[in-house]
Amino acid sequence: MPMVDIAPYCHAVTAATTAEALTDAVVALAAQQDVAAIPTLIDVLGYNNPAAAQAAVNGLIQLGDAAVEPLLGQLDDYNYGARAYEVRVLGAIGHPAALRVLLGAAQSDFAPSVRRAATKALGTLRWHLIEGEQERRLGLEQVLQVLQRNTDAADWAVRYAVAVALEHLRQQPAAAIIQPSVVALLTALGDRDPDIVVRSRCQLALQRDIVHLSMHT
Repeated sequence: MPMVDIAPYCHAVTAATTAEALTDAVVALAAQQDVAAIPTLIDVLGYNNPAAAQAAVNGLIQLGDAAVEPLLGQLDDYNYGARAYEVRVLGAIGHPAALRVLLGAAQSDFAPSVRRAATKALGTLRWHLIEGEQERRLGLEQVLQVLQRNTDAADWAVRYAVAVALEHLRQQPAAAIIQPSVVALLTALGDRDPDIVVRSRCQLALQRDIVHLSMHT
């Protein structure tokens, strides 16, 4: 199959003069599924166009691991909207190379949208990609510490993201070494969180776990 020259697609993105034209150009660029499109797709995350940004997010996720290092290298320190999109992509791809960035964002980013996205992303990392058991354990323990800390976040949506992350961790065999702590944290958050939505999400995660275990015994 002949290689497609994506330069015209990238040019269409930078030359777009309306929001609709920009979105259409990004959709067309993302559809090429070419790693050469990654820098342009990352740039779009900083544009003030949610539809185009979402198309770029989808395109970067489709490109998978190839997008991780460029994202980490171009993480936007000034535009928190772009940073939230970038963190969402890193979480969806789930490569553990993003662990340090996600830990930092989940703990201390001033933007609630970034903290929520990073907190949730801590549960979706593919821990089986870390071959060393000691390194994997250390990373998982760091994740648990941050999730524990974020159970006291003022923003209920951050606490909700903690519940989602914990459930994702429960589903990963490579995270088996921390399962008792995960269950304990889910149980505690489900019992004491002041928001019924967060409590319900924790309880749902625990119920799903019971069903999962009964199907495999």
